[in-house]
Amino acid sequence: MNMVVDLTTARDLSRRQIGGKAWALAQWHAQGAQVPGGIVVTTDAYERFLWETRLADRLHMELGRKDFTEMRWEELWDAGLRIRHLFLKTPLPEALETELTRALPETIRTVPVAVRSSAPEEDGGKESFAGLHESYVNVQGLPEIMHAVKRVWASLWSDRALLYRRELRLGVEHSRMAVLIQPLVVGDRSGIAFSRSPGNADEALVEAVWGLNQGLVDGIVEPDRWRLKRADGTILEHVIPHRMHQLVPEGGSLQRQALPHDRASRPPLDGETLRQVWKLAATAEQVFGSPQDVEWTINAGGLWALQARPVTALAGDSDDERGWYLSLRRSVDQLESLRQTLEKNLLPAMARRAEHWQKQLAPEMSSEALGDALRSLHREVLRWRHAYRQLCIPMAHGMRLFGQFFNDTLCPDDPFAFVPLLGDGTLLSTQRNRSLLEIAEQLGQAPELLPLLKKGAELPTDHPLTKAVARFDTRWGRLLWPGASAPQRSDALLRLLVQMVEPSPQAQSFQPMDAETFMRKVPAGQRAFAARLLEVARASYRLRDDDNIYLGGLEACLEQALVKSRQRLATESSPALQQALEAVETATESTAAAEPSGHTTTPWQEITARQLVGQPAGPGLARGRARVVTKPEQLADFQRGEILVCDAVDPVMTVVAPLAAAVVERRGGMLIHGAIIAREYGLPCVTGVPDATQRIRNGDRLTVDGYMGLVIRHGMETLNPVPPAG
Repeated sequence: MNMVVDLTTARDLSRRQIGGKAWALAQWHAQGAQVPGGIVVTTDAYERFLWETRLADRLHMELGRKDFTEMRWEELWDAGLRIRHLFLKTPLPEALETELTRALPETIRTVPVAVRSSAPEEDGGKESFAGLHESYVNVQGLPEIMHAVKRVWASLWSDRALLYRRELRLGVEHSRMAVLIQPLVVGDRSGIAFSRSPGNADEALVEAVWGLNQGLVDGIVEPDRWRLKRADGTILEHVIPHRMHQLVPEGGSLQRQALPHDRASRPPLDGETLRQVWKLAATAEQVFGSPQDVEWTINAGGLWALQARPVTALAGDSDDERGWYLSLRRSVDQLESLRQTLEKNLLPAMARRAEHWQKQLAPEMSSEALGDALRSLHREVLRWRHAYRQLCIPMAHGMRLFGQFFNDTLCPDDPFAFVPLLGDGTLLSTQRNRSLLEIAEQLGQAPELLPLLKKGAELPTDHPLTKAVARFDTRWGRLLWPGASAPQRSDALLRLLVQMVEPSPQAQSFQPMDAETFMRKVPAGQRAFAARLLEVARASYRLRDDDNIYLGGLEACLEQALVKSRQRLATESSPALQQALEAVETATESTAAAEPSGHTTTPWQEITARQLVGQPAGPGLARGRARVVTKPEQLADFQRGEILVCDAVDPVMTVVAPLAAAVVERRGGMLIHGAIIAREYGLPCVTGVPDATQRIRNGDRLTVDGYMGLVIRHGMETLNPVPPAG
């Protein structure tokens, strides 16, 4: 069993042993290409680590929590993060660590290296899975190399790899990962070259940046781009970017630096060097027998070949949702720019449009004008939903980036220990709830009113609380109860306030971790980056909740217009309004039908009624009665100490968080609103519970285990499943 082999002598080994990336480089080196030397930690080492540590058993448990076909993007992120953490927290067996250490030559231990994934399925001839696994550049020292090896092994189960689990044929028993370790070639110019352009079979394509290639691959440095004739390398077009930055090694990481003027003013490649790069790609095509995508770099030692893989499309159809998922990934620089776009442009614009429509939907509007407004508002909501999907959802990647950095740096016991660092009490939903609790506190100081309100009485018009309730309703009422009349909203609000006079003992005030403590634990050379990353992550955390409130304001206006239209048609005939209402309702029903139902494909006879398995999203244990909420109007019935059970928590539903003992949600993920608000209030939370609102009834006695991700239904020891409604 070979744990480590030399790359330059590995051409006779199989892809199964050394992975696709290392196999291709070994073949290319044998054909005379200048390839950096190095060693390969074979797939035998991965397999030995997995089984000797019993990590395979824990992988089975994580992979079996929920059917992957039912998982949303947040749940894939979480699954990948939990699995990655399992690898990081599992020590290498002593014998294996000794064997690997002895096999690493001094040329690897004492210089900066690149530690790269080399899965057997990578860089094959049929489908490309580039970017699904991890590689690390400028790794220094034996402990850091070993740490990077485990991170590469873990990336076999990254969220991106799980997305393509069928194509990769992922399975604990047979999937493997090799690791390629090479001395870092510090190029002053780097890039990629396609011997055949993905966009035109008659052309080749070369992209180049100053500095290291990682800047181009990660999308944080814009490249010069040349279109060439595939036959002879003649230049067809040179696309010149706004050259600003380069990526360079510094300490044990990579840093983005401003380009010196002499580099910013000229392309990384002159005509002769461009031709050498084109020939490199053409030669790779001859060696491997198919068009190749080549990574390269240039330094004083000449032109180096870093990687070759077939030019193929990523697996999946053109309308495959997985391509959108992969596009969510953003660098810190991109996230900082996206944050500015959201905070300064998108969200304020949403707020202005919601305010505009609230004024437009005046009672004196004619039926024909109401119909026009309904159509226009519906179209606008669809546009804003598209903008939310394209801009707001990717911003959530900041939390994931920070979580990965936090876990890699500190290796905590809890893979989500980073989450408390993100909150600072500035979520709009938290501000709303504080306002509500302040009114409840005022109500508690008026004992003469409380018995009357419990019986359904209204507030006296001259009482100070009446003005406070009116102010709250103006700011939040239509969003909490869209389509409800002012008296209905007031009644619902008062019912909640009566419950909030005595806060739930389980709900505890959220206390964020001290950022200074975290920063002290970060190596000095990484603190500047850690500070940037934390700032981005906190913005992501806040915007992940706030953006839904802004979008919800517009959606509440649409619901108000629908209610108004139905009420108008109940008292008068208007063909124009009738047509508009039917068109919008039909479009709304079509959109709802296209969305996931929230029901899993788990056969009912396979369900254990007493214990429901989900994903741990908020630590703690809680017991209480279930309150199943499927509509906003049901929030007013929530009682202090109940457990909120719902299909998908949105910021509207979190108004009852100060009353809740715990949260159970069908939709999964640590980055969803239920999990975020549960952490804010210190509530146990389990997300990703299949068919939660069908399998749990109002009043069921529950125990919620936020550590293990379990929901226990008491009194359900015998199997008596409740089929989904409808």
